[in-house]
Amino acid sequence: MGGVGSVGPPSKRRKVSSTEIPEKSSVSMADDAIGSKGVKKVEFVRLIADALHSLGYRKTGEYLEKESGITLFPSVINEFSQQILDGNWDESLNSLRKISILDESVVKSSSFVILEQKFLQLLDSQNPDDALRTLRTEITPLSINHNRVRELSSLVLCSGQAMVKPKPRSVVLHDLQKLFPPNVMIPEGRLLHLVEQALDLQRDSCSFHNSLIGKTSLFIDHNCGKDQIPSKTLQILQEHEDEVWFLQFSHNGKFLASSSRDKSAIIWEVNLDGKVSLKHRLLGHKKPVSSVSWSPNDDQILTCGVEDVIKRWDVISGECLCVYQKNDLGMVSCCWTPEGDRVFSGATDKSVIMWDLDGNELESWPSQKTVRISDLQIMGDGRYIVSICKENMIDIFDRSPLGCERIIKENHNIVSFTLSEDKKFLLVSLVNQEIHLWRIHGDIRLLARYKGHKVSRFVVRACFGGLDQAFVASGSEDSRVYIWYRETGELLETLAGHSGAVNCTSWNPTNPHMLASASDDRTIHIWGLNHVD
Repeated sequence: MGGVGSVGPPSKRRKVSSTEIPEKSSVSMADDAIGSKGVKKVEFVRLIADALHSLGYRKTGEYLEKESGITLFPSVINEFSQQILDGNWDESLNSLRKISILDESVVKSSSFVILEQKFLQLLDSQNPDDALRTLRTEITPLSINHNRVRELSSLVLCSGQAMVKPKPRSVVLHDLQKLFPPNVMIPEGRLLHLVEQALDLQRDSCSFHNSLIGKTSLFIDHNCGKDQIPSKTLQILQEHEDEVWFLQFSHNGKFLASSSRDKSAIIWEVNLDGKVSLKHRLLGHKKPVSSVSWSPNDDQILTCGVEDVIKRWDVISGECLCVYQKNDLGMVSCCWTPEGDRVFSGATDKSVIMWDLDGNELESWPSQKTVRISDLQIMGDGRYIVSICKENMIDIFDRSPLGCERIIKENHNIVSFTLSEDKKFLLVSLVNQEIHLWRIHGDIRLLARYKGHKVSRFVVRACFGGLDQAFVASGSEDSRVYIWYRETGELLETLAGHSGAVNCTSWNPTNPHMLASASDDRTIHIWGLNHVD
């Protein structure tokens, strides 16, 4: 049946002109292999021709086919494609049946796509009787897509009203292309996809890739150097009056918070020039401040004293908004729900408590959900509580009514843990001077080990970081910062500069070239690149 309306933009190659093309050279049509990996020459040449046509170099693609003797598509495919673009639905169905290598299921599915467009075109041109005849005598006998057939039937009853329009014919051809085997109709953009895949593999295998600026080239293999890892001390912050135990960048990377044995916490601001400056000093705790936790939108922050109270602060004003405390219990850890409407805390009686923002206790879970020195995290829309429940065990507790517990058991005592940004992975620091990477989504599985740093007496914390969180950084009791490649466990850098044990590291989540470390020497080091891009 002839087409109605304008034809969509041409895609790929269509009819091959027979004019001004040189005679075919005597090149073998056999499946010769090229390169060291046994790439089939026929497939390789077809991909190049397909890419040339996709880029608009139609004549060049035709010359390649003629000279190589390797056609991009058999003539029946070219004819079929042109009939689709012209809207010649009946002729295209005849051509479809001539493609002998297609199995019956592909022929049926492709016929349905073609006949659906024929049906919609007839309705659109105010021919409901012909459309109904196509539906009854051509579409229904295919005995597939029954729900869609019923939808098409309802359209006949709505003839004359606003209704579904036929797709552009180039889109119909693309839909058909996805149904055909790739050796019959090459998937769109296949060569470009292979090139992009190769670039991705090169970047993934590069231990130092840590740049948002694309420097990949097709002319050379991708290879970053150590200069992409923050390894130079750019700034030393010295506002704390005692050991700095904890620090954490805000989710938006605009602030850094630190806590200290001096009973204070500090909110630092990351300025546009990369310099870090003091914004607020948070005072009021009666004991050293062990940790901080940013709210999901970074407008508030929690501070937790050592077996003390938890305080909630406004980041902009520095004002204390609420104090969380319970009888004679001390708090040992704190965190937010993902929505920011609840606060969780670990207590000295080894329980976990959930509070509303006003400091009212809503629920608690006793029976050794946490230890006296503990990390605490919430994931899965607030459903799962992750805590150190025994010296060598981490509990992933489902607090829903029918929830259950999953346990990660280590062979040595746990020092600390941290969750990845996507909440699918867990870094566990151990007293045997190892850090373990666990996958916790789906089946729990140990993926990697990181070694080289020193941990025996103190709480030392590690973190994920860098571009796509491809690195692991940790403090160490030997006054250094250690950085590993997350995928392989390869130790990439050891950063010297502190004069006391490094207790905690934090990587800026929006700047892969900014790392912070907190130390017993009372300072915070801001690390950056050895050069400026």
